[in-house]
Amino acid sequence: MSSRAANSLALSYEMDLFCVAPNANPPVCKILDYGRYRFEQQKAERSQRKKSKGHELKQVQLTPQIGAHDLETKAKKAHEFIEEGDKVECCVVFRGRQLAHKEVGEDVMKRFFDTLSDIAQVEKPPYWEGKWYKAIVGPKKK
Repeated sequence: MSSRAANSLALSYEMDLFCVAPNANPPVCKILDYGRYRFEQQKAERSQRKKSKGHELKQVQLTPQIGAHDLETKAKKAHEFIEEGDKVECCVVFRGRQLAHKEVGEDVMKRFFDTLSDIAQVEKPPYWEGKWYKAIVGPKKK
């Protein structure tokens, strides 16, 4: 059908002529209500965005004097976050004179990484940010 005939047919139905595949030979067009079509597209896009879960950055805070059981508990929580597909920011928080013994915090961070080594890998190596010793851990690549 010629484009003029298709346009006149669409006008007779009080609808719009929408080109679905303009690069096809011949071009494929539909007669539809364009306002309703746009609304349906936006609705589908919103529901798609709602269903998709973005990966979040979760945080686990440790201290240089953390006990073995507390470290295991924090590691279990981080393990759960990583299994869900999230990344975990591990932070060792130093207070006052604890900053004089930075190697203790580095040791805590290494023990934390060792407990998560089966499912996680270090994505951003440990770095200092004021009184915080931070690193980012994410799920292992398959």
